[in-house]
Amino acid sequence: MEEFHKVRRLPPYVFEQVNRLKASARAGGADIIDLGMGNPDLPTPQSIVDKLCEAVQDPRTHRYSTSRGIPGLRRAQAAYYQRRFGVKLNPDTEIVATLGSKEGFANMAQAITAPGDVILCPNPTYPIHAFGFIMSGGVIRSLDVVPDDSFFAPLERAVRHSIPKPLALILNYPSNPTSFVASLDFYKDVIAFAKKHDIIVLSDLAYSEIYFDGNPPPSVLEVPGAMDICVEFTSMSKTFSMPGWRMGFAVGNERLISALTRVKSYLDYGAFTPIQVAATAALNGEGSEIEQVRSIYHRRRDVLVDSFGKAGWQVPPPPATMFAWTPIPEQFKELGSLEFSKLLVEKADVAVAPGVGFGEHGDEHVRIALVENEHRIRQAARNIKRFLSSASDGGNVVSLATRR
Repeated sequence: MEEFHKVRRLPPYVFEQVNRLKASARAGGADIIDLGMGNPDLPTPQSIVDKLCEAVQDPRTHRYSTSRGIPGLRRAQAAYYQRRFGVKLNPDTEIVATLGSKEGFANMAQAITAPGDVILCPNPTYPIHAFGFIMSGGVIRSLDVVPDDSFFAPLERAVRHSIPKPLALILNYPSNPTSFVASLDFYKDVIAFAKKHDIIVLSDLAYSEIYFDGNPPPSVLEVPGAMDICVEFTSMSKTFSMPGWRMGFAVGNERLISALTRVKSYLDYGAFTPIQVAATAALNGEGSEIEQVRSIYHRRRDVLVDSFGKAGWQVPPPPATMFAWTPIPEQFKELGSLEFSKLLVEKADVAVAPGVGFGEHGDEHVRIALVENEHRIRQAARNIKRFLSSASDGGNVVSLATRR
């Protein structure tokens, strides 16, 4: 039976191949250390849970909510942006609550994309950045993800050789999966370029509060005039360990926010009101929960880099996010990231995310998520050390893969 048109445009979901191997190994009794999916293991802070429980006791909160977010929640997000970035937002016209940043991106794509529109998107990147637009009929033109001067020459070529002219440019810093962090000077250059060529800028800032070395990552909206062309997406999933709560925001240009709000009004009634009440309390808090989450990921990062390095696999220290973007060991590069990831599950009981799942330019890397405690990370390093040692003794790497 023929695939539906939109489904046919999507590539195979490469992560599913690793997920099937994980499930099969666990069914066979293996203790798989899962560093693949970016699914935080930390509990949501108790004060936020308590606020949810308090709000849910009020039967008035059991009715339909509002898809754009309750007023108090939008005001709390505006206050957060003012404190954190010095950016002033109108909560009535420049903020809409989303069901996580992923839903926000997908529905923004629905709101602004006409069939054949060209979208400039980093590669590798978080899949929804590209596939939200592909499902909406857009065409992706890939860019380098490194936020430095090298970013702009390919950007110039993309604009010069794209027909029609590009509609939008996607940014994601701190980046998932690469963990690159952009500077405010970089954003200034991007905004100048986008204004010159009449391009919308969509920024994913989901990891703004998970940083380790240096200053807090900036918002693109800090650039004077950015509000004319930009929308930025944030999420409470990682910052407050609330992934299952599905709470995020889109903020920025009034016209773009209005378009997103209108599309959402046809598709959802927003998050359950008690979740929005608890999210409001979290944003209005003094910030100790954020600092605690950041410090836990910082310690895990240091343990990962140290223990994996001693095991024989060098992991570049990520400056931000909850991920390490890690080159495949030299002796395994010919396998590619998917086959190497499958090999790790089968031979080392460790799961990572294959880099090719974030774009073809990621195929020489894997993404390692800091979603296990320090003890389990060290255990993973021991498993990998045994695996690398056996591989060194086993001769040809390709034959090792075929003996799985």
